[in-house]
Amino acid sequence: ATHSHRIPDFVKLAEALGCVGLRCEREEDVADVINAARAINDRPVVIDFIVGADAQVWPMVAAGTSNDEIQAARGIRPLFDDESEGHA
Repeated sequence: ATHSHRIPDFVKLAEALGCVGLRCEREEDVADVINAARAINDRPVVIDFIVGADAQVWPMVAAGTSNDEIQAARGIRPLFDDESEGHA
């Protein structure tokens, strides 16, 4: 399915909530889209990055798990500042 058939359309959803919605469909446009987002200072920005269905996008939170179980790559979980100080 192309992005026009995706539900939800994150760009339209962002705009409906008063944010700026941007979409990046090509790897070569990533820097330009991020720079455009960083130039917006008056409202939140949501960027919808279109990637292949089999793309390994990290960090991630697997379906059915809590945000405390974020993974940076398969089997690897990042250390957060409070954990590195022995507060895990």
